[in-house]
Amino acid sequence: MASDLESRLKSATELGTSDSAVSQLKGLVLEDSSNDVDAVRIKEQAITQLCELYIKQANAQGLADLLTSLRSFFNAIPKAKTAKLVRSIIDSIAKVPGSTQLQVDVCKAQVEWAKTEKRTFLRQRIELRLASLYLQVKDYPAALALISTLLSEVKRLDDKLLLVDICLLESKVNHALRNVPKARASLTAARTAANSIYVPVQLQAEIDCQSGILCAEEKDYKTAYSYFFESFEQLSSLDDPRAPQVLKYMLLAKVMLDQADDVPGIISSKAGLKHVGPEVEAMRAVAQAYQDRSLQTFQDMLVAHKAQLVDDDVVHAHLAELYDTLMQQNLVRIIEPFSRVEIAHVASLIGLPLDMVEGKLSQMILDGKFSGTLDQGAGCLEVFSPAPVDAVYPAALGVLDSLGRVVDTLFARSQRVVA
Repeated sequence: MASDLESRLKSATELGTSDSAVSQLKGLVLEDSSNDVDAVRIKEQAITQLCELYIKQANAQGLADLLTSLRSFFNAIPKAKTAKLVRSIIDSIAKVPGSTQLQVDVCKAQVEWAKTEKRTFLRQRIELRLASLYLQVKDYPAALALISTLLSEVKRLDDKLLLVDICLLESKVNHALRNVPKARASLTAARTAANSIYVPVQLQAEIDCQSGILCAEEKDYKTAYSYFFESFEQLSSLDDPRAPQVLKYMLLAKVMLDQADDVPGIISSKAGLKHVGPEVEAMRAVAQAYQDRSLQTFQDMLVAHKAQLVDDDVVHAHLAELYDTLMQQNLVRIIEPFSRVEIAHVASLIGLPLDMVEGKLSQMILDGKFSGTLDQGAGCLEVFSPAPVDAVYPAALGVLDSLGRVVDTLFARSQRVVA
């Protein structure tokens, strides 16, 4: 029986990526034959090949239907093999572009099946995958609700590795909601759980990357760079496709530290050259625009590298802050020679809309970036010379403070005399 299955598998493999190869492999996998050790091994190989063919054909629905059709086969093989195959097929669906919603539907269906079959181990991992998909589609309340249920369940089981994954995902969801304190608390919980077990290199790299993201949110870019560097080294050693993204975050931290001149050196290093691509080129453009102090170049760069910069929430938030800083520096430099200048003239010099420049100047005056006032009737900005520092008031406060200490000392001595 096993030899017959093996010959059929070989003939299907020889057909390449044709529809007849798919139909032969599907017939072999779904055949209601004996499920001895050799037959199961051959069917596993056939399932793997069938998944690869569906990925090449971008047939995500075919993979979803295959997962449902294999349930009778799953009931006949060990639970560990079932878990491995189910997760492998769901991973295959993820490789098909534009299949995120289908993945959500498949995960929901598999969770219900796992509950019916009382496969707790498999259900928990599929629910974790479902929560990460909710994060991708920005359904944050659903993700947090599912994570909360999973956390209470996994803590009772004391499955530390799964607990690390759940806490890390919770940190990512809270960060997406801009709740940095809760994101930091979840990350700390993940690190605490990870300290007592062996953590795979890939997972440790994810933890370091998330630590770097949260440090960057708190404006601690030096520590963030260290975390990103650790994460990048680990992912690069595994040839993980996420390594260029972490390298992008490394370069962003350098720019935010006002060390944009270090960016070309990092890119031209051995590790940097290995991952040269759109992500790295986008950050090279950011560093160049920052060095040139050019707002127009900055805007053009955001349009040219929209997918790498604007669509990445982590990078976009920091670039908005960087753009704001550049605008302020340029405005201060432009208005420096003037005591009174038309706002329209400032807008023409900086190359930005009048209302935007007027709003930014008003904000800078309120923030104390320079002394001045806006004469909106005349459409002018009046810039005042910095007022000389008056040393009288600080000196008076110092004298009063000294007098207070003298009175306290005399009072203490009088209390001792009375006693």
